[in-house]
Amino acid sequence: MKIRSLLDITIFRVLLFVLLGFILYFAMYSNVKPEKLNLSLFTIAEQTVRSPITVEDKESTEKKRVEAEDQVKDVYIMKKEITENRVDLITSIFDSASEVNSEVKKSMEEKNKEVTEIEAEGSNPPVISEPSVSEKVQMMKEKLTEDIVKEVPDPVFHALISANKEDLSITKDLTITAINNVMSKEIPANQVENAKKRVEEELKYTSLNGNLKSAAIDLGRYAVIQNQFYDLIATQELREQAKESVEPVKILQGQIIVEENQLISREVYRQLELVGLLDNEKSVLPFVGLVLIIGIILTTLYYYFYELDARRELKQNFLLLYSLIFLLSVVIMKGISLIQQFEYSEVGYLFPAAMGAMLIKLLINERLAVLFTIIMAVCGSIIFNEGLTGAFNFNVGIYIIASGLAGILFLSKQNQRTKILQAGMFVTVVNLMVIISLILIKNGQYSPLDYTFYMVTAIISGITSAVLTIGLLPFFEAGFGILSTMRLIELSNPNHPLLRKILTEAPGTYHHSVMVANLAESACEAIGANGLLARVGCYYHDIGKTKRPQFFIENQINIENPHDRLPPQTSKNIIIAHATDGAEMLRKYKMPKEIVDIAEQHHGTTLLKYFYHKALQNVPDINEKEYRYPGPKAQTKETAIIGIADSVEAAVRSLNNPKPEQIDGLVRNIIADRLQDGQLNECDLTLKELETVGNTLCETLKGIFHSRIEYPEMTKQKVKQA
Repeated sequence: MKIRSLLDITIFRVLLFVLLGFILYFAMYSNVKPEKLNLSLFTIAEQTVRSPITVEDKESTEKKRVEAEDQVKDVYIMKKEITENRVDLITSIFDSASEVNSEVKKSMEEKNKEVTEIEAEGSNPPVISEPSVSEKVQMMKEKLTEDIVKEVPDPVFHALISANKEDLSITKDLTITAINNVMSKEIPANQVENAKKRVEEELKYTSLNGNLKSAAIDLGRYAVIQNQFYDLIATQELREQAKESVEPVKILQGQIIVEENQLISREVYRQLELVGLLDNEKSVLPFVGLVLIIGIILTTLYYYFYELDARRELKQNFLLLYSLIFLLSVVIMKGISLIQQFEYSEVGYLFPAAMGAMLIKLLINERLAVLFTIIMAVCGSIIFNEGLTGAFNFNVGIYIIASGLAGILFLSKQNQRTKILQAGMFVTVVNLMVIISLILIKNGQYSPLDYTFYMVTAIISGITSAVLTIGLLPFFEAGFGILSTMRLIELSNPNHPLLRKILTEAPGTYHHSVMVANLAESACEAIGANGLLARVGCYYHDIGKTKRPQFFIENQINIENPHDRLPPQTSKNIIIAHATDGAEMLRKYKMPKEIVDIAEQHHGTTLLKYFYHKALQNVPDINEKEYRYPGPKAQTKETAIIGIADSVEAAVRSLNNPKPEQIDGLVRNIIADRLQDGQLNECDLTLKELETVGNTLCETLKGIFHSRIEYPEMTKQKVKQA
């Protein structure tokens, strides 16, 4: 009790969260602490070393890219326009010879015509002679460029200029065809001479005469040149593509860097340095990261509890209870993780992940249970990291989330204690499905023994969660006075000794209690209060009437009212005593405090008007306080609503065939009377909520006391009775 009251002070709440933080830190300290390894260059590794993180090996990546770039061959392209240009050049040489011959022939014809005209006049004509071959060659050279004249030997020009038109045309066609055949293929710089020889071979076996054949060969060799050239831009593009296609080389988390008894070479040493396994004793970053993640977890929890809409005492209870379940789960988790030291992998699947989630769901609420599951998943992914310092076991994290949510989901509408074991079976099925899905996603090779191990761990986790929940639930309920939904449902069982006592000893009171329960539950749910608590509280609120059942009107069936023979003081004492007697009886049976409070407070300090006015007739100056219940007044919404519903049900039941207007008037008057009498001053019911409560009570009562159809037989009987 002292601890709970201390939690109402901010500094002590903060200290509690700091304590939780320290415990979490030390639980996960060894899982993030960099491993101390004796690793030196050119020594033998004493143990197999795995990478604690996934990191890119940039040096190896660059080497691979250089290798990929070197494997790309130079790109060469064949320029077809060169072939066309060389063919045009050779064609122009042949055309130049044809043009010279044509010009000479035309010139000779004109001169002969002039000679004929002179002879006809009787004069002596000049002597006409055809230009020599050398002169024709000179004329041909003038039509060509200096480069051609220099590179093409004179015998070629002599042969072409000396050939007749037909031979020249044949030579031209054969030469151009041979050039096209050879230059249609790629001719790199080092193959030019071979290409020239191919042209020569092709023209050597033609039917041309000796001079023309030699000329054609010379022109063919002259025409053939390099047509394949290095393409720098295309080569660079291919090399860039090859470099970009190389995937970054990564050292994966868990990857073996050096095996036991293996020499630590320079490459291995570089990789060890890259993953941070050298000089790691000075690294504080993992610890900073751990503090940050613990800070996020605890800040989230603190904010949630700070904003939690609950009474101060209840909030303290919830915080302390949550902390204990949280610490218990972390201790169990850490204990199971120690098995990893014996080379047992995946032991995290043994953790009863649904235990804490189900306990918090049953004892506090569903939202906190979901938050608890997420936090446990984060802690589990670190604690069950299989000895890989700083790593995260996301498989276990997913497993814990699925297992915890499965337990919460199953118990969402199943609050009986007997359903917890069924929830454990449901969790087991979900565990198996999650493990199988993770195995299939990994696409690894597993033996039948591995599958058996996984199945056994899933079953143990699910069943253990249920067993621990069943075992721990009564201790938490008793130790913290928690009135859980499951406990309320158990108390509503008609076979409970106290309910059977009411039913057998005061049946009228039992019926009245059930009616009040229906009214109070609907009204509480309408304003967001605990309807189930109100219903169960109604069942027990008049348990004190079982001491003297015949003194209460609902139990006076076919008997005379004993209060008619008693003085008002005595009647008052008997009626008022049922509240205190009921509270005493409930305490004797160790009933929850909330139920005891309802029995004790549902009448508050209201006035017993009937007996007070009866007493006034005898003693005019009597003190009104003597005819009021001792209280206390209602402290909660549920108790206040039960008090209103109790009065409303009794008042409406006293009416004969109540009409809707009468019901509305009664309900409004009773609520107004409670307000004016100050009975609602100590609970947090608002006027708006009171309006909702009034409307709900009217609707429920109208449904209970609705008018019924009068059948013909009933009408006849009434006529006869009249």
